[in-house]
Amino acid sequence: MNVEYTGRHFEITPSIRADIETGLLKIRKILRDKFETKVVLTLEKRRNKAEITITPRNRPLIALAQGRDMGVAINEALEHLEKQAVKYKTRWRTQKRHNHKTQSEKTTASNCWNGEGSNRDAQSATGSPKSKAGPLLVHKFPAIAKSTEVHLERSEGAVALRPMTIEEAIKEAHFRDRDVFVFRDPKGKVMVLHRTRDGKMQLIEAP
Repeated sequence: MNVEYTGRHFEITPSIRADIETGLLKIRKILRDKFETKVVLTLEKRRNKAEITITPRNRPLIALAQGRDMGVAINEALEHLEKQAVKYKTRWRTQKRHNHKTQSEKTTASNCWNGEGSNRDAQSATGSPKSKAGPLLVHKFPAIAKSTEVHLERSEGAVALRPMTIEEAIKEAHFRDRDVFVFRDPKGKVMVLHRTRDGKMQLIEAP
């Protein structure tokens, strides 16, 4: 397993390496793919911080955690990383099924343009004994569409309480597992991070 360790005012012992790599093996089983890992363990003002970054195929997954004990911080970071891996795997499967369905629809349309669909229509028009008339179902839409009630839920976790750089905001959005994250840059300008369906991060600058 390719893991790059960095200790900042903290000594990384073999037992800590073993605990981290055991947790990474579980995540590898979820993703069913190899990935590189960067681990940064920092001791700062009696606070232990653990930052673990893995790089699957489409985008990196980042987990941040802190606590009075480094072992607790590492376990929390691994648990958060495991949740992100499950979500990442689900999105990847959904995108794969969507692409397969789109390709099938394109193939069907191509066959119709190549004449296969027109041959079937011609057989029906000439009264071929193989063609059978079926019932025709007509859907009638109401003149006035009924509107559904909108349910709004306040989300405080999607808004940063302090100014951040873009790099800090991306890490924070990954840490909070948010598809939309609103923050202000050091100059006070409102920015919005949006994660698209394919997992890419888009940066939107508010006017």
